[in-house]
Amino acid sequence: MNGLLQKIISLTKRRGFIFSSSEIYGGFGSCYDYGPLGVEMKNNIKRLWWDEMTKNHENVVGLDASILMSPKVWQASGHLTAGFADELVECKKCHHRFRKDFLKENVCPDCNGELTSPRKFNLMMKTFVGPVENEASITYLRAETCQGIYLNFENVLNSMRMKIPFGICQIGKSFRNEITPRDFLYRMREFEQMEFQWFCQPKDANKFFDFWLKERLKWLESIGLKKENLRIFEVPEKERAHYARRQVDIEYKFPFGWKEIEGVHNRGDWDLSNHSKHSGKDLRYFDNQTKESYFPFIIETSIGVDRLFLALLCDAFEEIKEGRTKTTASTREVEILLRLNKKVAPVKIAVLPLVKNKPELVKKAESIYQDLKLHFVCQYDEVGSIGRRYRRQDEIGTFFCLTVDFESLKNDDLTVRDRDTMKQERIKTKDLLSFLKEKITN
Repeated sequence: MNGLLQKIISLTKRRGFIFSSSEIYGGFGSCYDYGPLGVEMKNNIKRLWWDEMTKNHENVVGLDASILMSPKVWQASGHLTAGFADELVECKKCHHRFRKDFLKENVCPDCNGELTSPRKFNLMMKTFVGPVENEASITYLRAETCQGIYLNFENVLNSMRMKIPFGICQIGKSFRNEITPRDFLYRMREFEQMEFQWFCQPKDANKFFDFWLKERLKWLESIGLKKENLRIFEVPEKERAHYARRQVDIEYKFPFGWKEIEGVHNRGDWDLSNHSKHSGKDLRYFDNQTKESYFPFIIETSIGVDRLFLALLCDAFEEIKEGRTKTTASTREVEILLRLNKKVAPVKIAVLPLVKNKPELVKKAESIYQDLKLHFVCQYDEVGSIGRRYRRQDEIGTFFCLTVDFESLKNDDLTVRDRDTMKQERIKTKDLLSFLKEKITN
């Protein structure tokens, strides 16, 4: 595994971001649990995306569709055909199985054995509904969230009195029975998506495609991804998804190479027309002004929360060898700084009494912490030297460290340390909340 990725994995477990699923039973492949800091950061990402789509753009509403749906949905969408399948090969010697497109050579990477001819392997996760496991009770865990949006197109249109063009966004879990999950959070069997569907007139599809592609790139940069680590890849026609009239992948430069984190697609009228045909429900849009009926074209933006989470960690991770604190300066230990964007960082503020054996310092620090935690995600830490505590906060990306010292008792102020610059300034306690709100929310 890539050295940088291994360091990031180690940090995420040590500091409570990510744990292996079912770890006490030996783990469960390609599934991960988000720890206390991980769930805070993940919620920040989802909240930022939701606000961006529903508050910063007009005519966009939300939805939360069921994970379990009629199996007819997946037949109509093409997921139960060869179009939603990977090519699987098996080693004749060790019987390990691999995705054919992941192999650089036509031999087993584990034992150099001979491989079988490739065969199609459908990625849908099958389950059963009801007390009897038979053909009639088969259904599937959804492979993408967008199908629930298409099924509710007419419901949203009528209940919210929407007019073309308009958008529906959704955040939710999806499931794919990946043959070869890999690269930590990048390719998993259970993952979370943030998907957006923009319904428009066919003649306006190209215009809106370019608009949403530009908006998505701008947003990714706004939450902390470096511009030089992002690029767009225009997917050629022969490599596109079966529904895509145009497909652009937004790629990020991970430690293991350039990989897609978000897709922008012109899905044409594939989805609504197919669901109309299979369900018997006419999902065409009627324009009262032109008196025309037509299937809207759909511009989709689809991003994996977990992939974005990993990209943000990779972009923010820094190793500093010269030492940022007195602790490391003397021992020459390597320090880790997680330079997360302040909007994304799981903990905004840490409150630190200079020493813990002085009750008056502890009392004042605890009082400040209790006041601030009503407004920000905060941590209180009194264990270890001040240098060690700064270091712990740097590793989790905490934006400000507030130190209550002996001068604080005399002047009713404290030291505010900036994570990135390490600049320290003294702020009066009465001015602290307004100071922090201005720095963190702007």
